[in-house]
Amino acid sequence: MNSSYFLPNSPDFQDLPWDHHLITWPALCSRLEEVQRGPSRHPVVFVNYSGILYAIKELPPGLAQQEFELLSRIEQARLPCVSPTGYSERDTPHGRSSYLFTRYLDGSLPYRSLFMRSSLDRYRNYLLDAMAGLLVQLHLAGVFWGDCSLSNTLFRRDAGALQAYLVDAETAEIHPAHLSPVMRHHDLEIMLNNIEGDLVDLEASGHLPPDFPVCETGEHIMARYRSLWEEISREQVINPDEHYHIQERIRALNALGFSVRDVEIRNSEQGGMLHLRFFITDRNFHRDKLLGLTGISAGEMQARQMMNEINEIKAYLSQINNRSVSLSAAAYYWLEQYYQPVIAQLDVLTRRQGDKAASEPTELYCQVLEHKWFLSERARRDVGHQAAAEDYLQQFS
Repeated sequence: MNSSYFLPNSPDFQDLPWDHHLITWPALCSRLEEVQRGPSRHPVVFVNYSGILYAIKELPPGLAQQEFELLSRIEQARLPCVSPTGYSERDTPHGRSSYLFTRYLDGSLPYRSLFMRSSLDRYRNYLLDAMAGLLVQLHLAGVFWGDCSLSNTLFRRDAGALQAYLVDAETAEIHPAHLSPVMRHHDLEIMLNNIEGDLVDLEASGHLPPDFPVCETGEHIMARYRSLWEEISREQVINPDEHYHIQERIRALNALGFSVRDVEIRNSEQGGMLHLRFFITDRNFHRDKLLGLTGISAGEMQARQMMNEINEIKAYLSQINNRSVSLSAAAYYWLEQYYQPVIAQLDVLTRRQGDKAASEPTELYCQVLEHKWFLSERARRDVGHQAAAEDYLQQFS
């Protein structure tokens, strides 16, 4: 007996050739599309419904529903992962199988692209930070991944850096609190082994530079993970009259993208000192702030860059008006005078052009800001957003 569940407003996928094995679909179904992908232990295809791409992964019976429920809980915790759409269990001519349906992560890059395309060379170093940051976020939320690897991760450009997204949750476990040191260490050990295997495969296929540190890469990710974990979890000791250190620490954590839920303050057993412990919720501080002020949904690093610009505008408007201007007013001014005009100028890059993929507006805007900085440094003056956008369009369209 076949059974399926799909989120509201999703396709029902009934017109797909379910009587045939997934690996034969390319010759049977016009909805299939080829996208950049990494290796997968299970058959995966990508189908197009009204311009929206969905990934379909074939699994043994029962596993698709289990992974759908895990991904749903991870997504509800506001962690970076692919969005689950549904699952199905079917009898097929080659036996009973289950199928997981997820939304394709637009603008994403499998790790192989970062090594096989020379235009993406500069992103390779950011991969280490992105992997470490993803693991910290998962562990803070009580998620044990159990199979962290480059193959099970997708990357999106985020203000010139990368953000990592969990793709495969088959082995994940969700615990009620952040993970114990033992479980975190176990997850990191799995990461070390898997990443070395991913890179050895790339090395064997000739896609790594001759001097690439294959064996050290996992250790670098672990070191960055430990540094970040220490920063967000360390206890701080202050004098009773130094309460300003509380706001300093909160601002430092916010700068890393983390939102602070609560601060525990307790007296030292020896007296005369206060112990501070900060409780972290998620790593969406700037993106939540930008979304609330402007309605723009962006990556955390993109949002941080835009919020910095909004705060600069707030200071400038306050100065020229000789009064304090609200952050909301500064955000509206930025949206009307900076963001929207730049995106309108680069409209050709935000729409699909034949076989050429569209650029994501938020990432495109951040690239223009970086280009503006470069042009301004060369000209030794602020060239302005419009000139930077025009020059960017000439060079990269």
